[in-house]
Amino acid sequence: MTDPKHPAYNAFKYIGRHRRAVEHRRFVTGQGHYAADVALPGLLHVAIVASPYASARIVSIDTSTALSMPGVHDVLTGEELTAQIEPMLPGVDAPKVARYPLAKGVVRYAGEWVVAVAAETRALAEDAAEMVMIEYEQTPHVIDTEGAMAEDAPRVHPDHGPNVIWHRKFTWGPVDEHFAGAKHQINYRARWARSSTVPIETFVATCLWSDATQILDVWASIQMPKYPDLLAKCLRIPGNSVRVHFDVDVGGSYGVKRGLKHSILVGYLAKKLGRPVRFLEDRLENMRGGDMQGPDRIFDVSLAFDGDGTIRSMRMRAVDDIGAYSGRSPLQLGKPVGAIVGPYRIASVEYDAYSVMTNKTPQEAVRGFGQAPTNYAIETGIDKVARFLGMDRIALRRKNLIGKDEFPYLIPSGTRYDSGDYETVLNTSLSAAPFNAIEQQRDALRAQGMLAGIGISTCLEPSGGNSAFEPLFNAKNETTTWMDSCLIRIDLNGAVTALMGTSTSGQAHETLVSTVVGEILQKDPDSVRVLHADSLNALPSNSPVGSRMAIMLGGAAAGAAKILKSKLLAIAAHNLGVNEDALTYEDGNVFIQDEPARRLEWDALVEIAHRKYHRMPTGMEPGLQEKFCWEVPSGGQLPTEDGRVQMYPCHSFECHVVLASIDPDTGKTTLHRYVVGHDCGVMISPDVVHGMTYGGVAHGLGAALLEKFAYSDEGQLLSGTFMDYLLPSSEEVPSITIVDHCTPSPLTAFGQKAPAKRAIWVVQRPLPAL
Repeated sequence: MTDPKHPAYNAFKYIGRHRRAVEHRRFVTGQGHYAADVALPGLLHVAIVASPYASARIVSIDTSTALSMPGVHDVLTGEELTAQIEPMLPGVDAPKVARYPLAKGVVRYAGEWVVAVAAETRALAEDAAEMVMIEYEQTPHVIDTEGAMAEDAPRVHPDHGPNVIWHRKFTWGPVDEHFAGAKHQINYRARWARSSTVPIETFVATCLWSDATQILDVWASIQMPKYPDLLAKCLRIPGNSVRVHFDVDVGGSYGVKRGLKHSILVGYLAKKLGRPVRFLEDRLENMRGGDMQGPDRIFDVSLAFDGDGTIRSMRMRAVDDIGAYSGRSPLQLGKPVGAIVGPYRIASVEYDAYSVMTNKTPQEAVRGFGQAPTNYAIETGIDKVARFLGMDRIALRRKNLIGKDEFPYLIPSGTRYDSGDYETVLNTSLSAAPFNAIEQQRDALRAQGMLAGIGISTCLEPSGGNSAFEPLFNAKNETTTWMDSCLIRIDLNGAVTALMGTSTSGQAHETLVSTVVGEILQKDPDSVRVLHADSLNALPSNSPVGSRMAIMLGGAAAGAAKILKSKLLAIAAHNLGVNEDALTYEDGNVFIQDEPARRLEWDALVEIAHRKYHRMPTGMEPGLQEKFCWEVPSGGQLPTEDGRVQMYPCHSFECHVVLASIDPDTGKTTLHRYVVGHDCGVMISPDVVHGMTYGGVAHGLGAALLEKFAYSDEGQLLSGTFMDYLLPSSEEVPSITIVDHCTPSPLTAFGQKAPAKRAIWVVQRPLPAL
């Protein structure tokens, strides 16, 4: 791989350069340290008794036989647990939708946890779980998303009322006027089936309570904002009584490692039993009841457009099936507000969004937090308009793409896109294919009797989320900050260490931070050590959600490093007897511009700061340790009454060109050519960005062709194992050509935006072209 050639990279020494990810050494050598690797003496293990029914009343639970088995320490029911803890927050204003780790009185989906057994070993806990006798009385259930919206549908939470837990209709701009003035309109439906990221590592939580310190130590494969605070609140203990160890590796996530109910359950048992307790999901527990299934959405879309292909307006009705309980899943309808028109110049929008409860496994955040289905729905419409007009679909896209000279571009929902050059990325992608060649290849495949087609798709990834969707979905929630932070210290020996307050689940945060800090301080990034603090020692963080860490953690690390650099310059100026503007900082050393021989080397500057207070500027704090807490650029504002809001500061762009064929006799699908053109601004670590691009394509391929959480009419999950829920392997994922482009963001430290997480929604587009 060569280093990026865009002029934006000329300003950097380390950013954008080829470098192995710091984390990969321990991963490829089998030295990763995961939550399941935490070995504690006296550890107890948890097994779950789950509901066999989609909806039922719990008539009775007999735990006596299980509890009498040797080695069993507790058999916990929802009756006991709910009396001792607070419910998990529903994410929207729906106080009657209470949710606890174990069901109490009723079950609302097949796989819902009813009883937890803690025993000396997992096998013993499973044996005891089979001895728990539960009598159920089945009650009516509803699985169909739109059926659940009917007035007479069985109610998932009768105390709440109808199954629509959240609904809001937004109108931005003169939609009716634009539809009336347009020459044409089309109406269509797009369906996004329920799938997920399905990480290799299932969720695991290990907890240890100390009576001596009154602290609950937690090791969990977590990716969740505010996790320590929410865990403490639900367990009714002070926030500083929970210590989450973020220094464990997480074996894949992309949003699904929430695990709050797991951690509440394990934390409660650890505190009650006075022994360390672990719950490690098996695969079925993960896929059926592990809170990891993604969006399940129906779109009804109308597009108004003129005869020349100019798209004037869009009406979009989105109905999302969130399953039996609400966490943050309704908020996944919020992220699209920040990019509701995609990369297109659409002047007005009506967005009618519904979150609906059914008797299915609850939905959770998955890769991109809900944007993928929306972009899929928009791209479907672009192809349909082209087909309606008999117009070339590439020309139609070019006509409607926002031009590079129009940024910052304000979309109808109130978000201002920061920068971009969409048409250039489209053109370079088509050139890299090359398009004429794959057209010939397509025709040859058709001549052989294959069904063959070329898919083209463009899309946006909003990044650097500022949580504005929370007040947008709940007026009682006035959250307007979504900061992240970093602390950096330079020790007496001159070594640089950075500290962050979150775990990492494959995004290479250690590589990100060390590269950024190395760039600012002009020290070799491989010499910068990056550590994950625990939650009692960490600065504020909101974890890697919302496609934000390159922007937020990168910005925080840059901010702290700049303060340190400024401090070093001040020390040098004081000792050299000149103003700071007369100095040059180079590779950590400082010299007078006009007299390079008069200088202070890195080691000397560090020693002054640590040991020679008499040589420091008056009033300067000794030592070299600084923090920086960064707020989302362009954030900090509540939505307007009509729901306009700057939701995300940065917007990356991608174009995919794919040649696919289907064998009409066997149904086998083959991807013959795959080109991704992308622009995420300045790539801090191109290797990491490209790795995410490969992962995104694989994820999208799975969602398009293989992966689906299917349910029977009785509400039984039909794809709870890898025999039924199929993942793409190296056989299905093709060789991919990645074309880089760079349009720096004016809002971030180095011009970076979110790297490539977005391929999931565009790989689906080639198939309708067949």
